[in-house]
Amino acid sequence: MRAGTASPADERTRRPSRKEGARPVGTAGGGRRKREFTTRRGLLIAAFMAPAAIFVAVFTYYPVVAGSQMAFRHWNLTDLTDKSFVGLGNFREIFGDPLWGTVLGNTALWVVASIVPQLVIGFALALWLRRRFRFRGLYQALIFFPWAISGFLIGILFRWMFNSEFGVVNDLLMKARLIDEPVAWLADPKTAMVAIIVANIWYGVTFFAIMILAALQSIPDEIYEAAALDGAGKARTLFQITIPYIRATLALTVLLRIIWIFNFPDIIFGTTGGGPNNETHIVTTWMINITQQGDYGKASALGLLVVAGLLLFSVFYLTATREKGAKS
Repeated sequence: MRAGTASPADERTRRPSRKEGARPVGTAGGGRRKREFTTRRGLLIAAFMAPAAIFVAVFTYYPVVAGSQMAFRHWNLTDLTDKSFVGLGNFREIFGDPLWGTVLGNTALWVVASIVPQLVIGFALALWLRRRFRFRGLYQALIFFPWAISGFLIGILFRWMFNSEFGVVNDLLMKARLIDEPVAWLADPKTAMVAIIVANIWYGVTFFAIMILAALQSIPDEIYEAAALDGAGKARTLFQITIPYIRATLALTVLLRIIWIFNFPDIIFGTTGGGPNNETHIVTTWMINITQQGDYGKASALGLLVVAGLLLFSVFYLTATREKGAKS
């Protein structure tokens, strides 16, 4: 070996190894630049989200906080000089009101009697619209159209339809010989509740049809073909394939619709206005009626009860449906 030349062993000892922590050329500061880029990107995302967050905070969370503190004060437009703290006085006034029991019963009837037919009819329409047939797009447009109409406008429409003198409902029933004389639908509390529930069913079927149809279209056709080859009938296919496959969508749709029906005073105000004699009020229409009377403290307390009730129901419902889905 010549003098002054390094052996291969010497070259290996002088050359840093990557395993020993040597940094490749051109990567110096790469980790720091990556962290700076991530921070900059996060700030950019926050800047874009800031207007929406501010809007929600100002127009949603601030009114909730302000309304919550009003629920514990004497806040009446007839006497704005007295805003004293009354504690649970507004809540005791609500529970002691003679109309409280009627309102709770009407609310339960309004929700249950509306949600069940909406789910059944909407599911049937979705199953029908999933099939391929002529003018299917036209039928979908006609079925989905009611969802684009204002709820208050639907209430006015059904108020005319159930009119005792010249309403189309009485006319059709008399021609079919189901009744002998016109029925004053909106003058009797029992028939008035029937009228507004029918209007709400007609309005809400569309939402279930839209949501369930979208879920049904996500089911692969191969599953149905395999079930047909195994000899599964329509009922077995429905309960063992279709419903389990879209169970999550059904659970979420039912939850959303229950919350919306509970907070949906439009049809009632357009049809009966809470009458006759305040006998068709639900919780939300009664709250609006109390607000119109100027008692903001009592209305705020009722609003807190509505929020708390819906929150507890949502937690219970989601927990029950999640446990049921895990067991199946």
